[in-house]
Amino acid sequence: MTYLDHGATSFHKPQAVYRAVQCGMENCANPGRGGYTAAMTAAKTVLRCRQQASSMFGCQPEQVVMTHNCTHGLNIAINTLVKPGARVVISGFEHNAVTRPLHARNARITVAGRKLFDWEDTLTAFENALQKGADAAVFTHMSNVFGYILPVEELAQLCRQYRVPFVVDAAQSAGSLPIDMEKWGAEFIAMPGHKGLLGPQGTGLLLCRREPASLIQGGTGSLSLQQDMPDFLPDVSEAGTLNVPGIAGLSAGLAYLKCHGLEKIFAREQNEAKRCAVALEKLGFRVFMGENQGGTVSFIPPMDCEEAAQILADNKIAVRAGLHCAPLAHESAGTIDTGTVRVSFGFDAASWQTGNLLLAAGKLARQS
Repeated sequence: MTYLDHGATSFHKPQAVYRAVQCGMENCANPGRGGYTAAMTAAKTVLRCRQQASSMFGCQPEQVVMTHNCTHGLNIAINTLVKPGARVVISGFEHNAVTRPLHARNARITVAGRKLFDWEDTLTAFENALQKGADAAVFTHMSNVFGYILPVEELAQLCRQYRVPFVVDAAQSAGSLPIDMEKWGAEFIAMPGHKGLLGPQGTGLLLCRREPASLIQGGTGSLSLQQDMPDFLPDVSEAGTLNVPGIAGLSAGLAYLKCHGLEKIFAREQNEAKRCAVALEKLGFRVFMGENQGGTVSFIPPMDCEEAAQILADNKIAVRAGLHCAPLAHESAGTIDTGTVRVSFGFDAASWQTGNLLLAAGKLARQS
């Protein structure tokens, strides 16, 4: 199989990740619940992952909260910053993991910046919206549909200028682009463990510059006598037993990224995406490409997108079709009625993958 759906999850993982998960299963008990060897091994495994993440993402280890996925982290962040009815500015390329929690809070949402790959439009629209007043802002680092890399540093600077606290959704960028909570001044940065960070599903990280509100209450292994959640990080947002085998795998994924280098990984992803986009356009497909684009390309074939994706699947090419849980992004790009076929490269991006895709895409072109 030629796997080109890393925007959904990385697959396969580096072998070290599989070994680490098995090691965690065999050697780790429940962290913070005992002083015996298996419990202490678990605690050390979790601490090691926090330390790796803090070194990579510009924060302190205690500011790294372990979550189930990026959506979990975004819900914690949004429920902390956004009071019911609050005014919130978002980009025109947000995932449902952002928009649905905001709608649940009855937030008054301003969508700022609807032009693909256009930093000037994004920044101008954001500044205009912030000038009118906002209680919070939430924006993605990279669009999961089109690979558009937003000008996060500049957006962060605008939010600081207008004293608007903000959240960054790093679901598609963590593991390929630099992320720095201290430099950006974000209140929260959420990311999955299972995508670019190469960990197992069921893992994620929330970087916290402030104490988050508790989304779930329960045991933490600390301050057991009191009935309120602990008021310190990371315990305040880590009720219940952590996914220690998953965290062990995530730790191995982070080690792999440090060894191989984010710049090299991103360059491979981006280069293959560019090659793919140009070649797909030559085949006659409508392709979305431009400046400020990562390792993801969307295109519209001359047939139903779901049908096209199934034909590709029958040819052992794994892509994703439809609205990608991001109808707002499709509204911005004018593809809400059709959806797109999405090709998303990962850490193992290689020319043979692009070649296999183009061979199968040629069949789509001929069938039309």
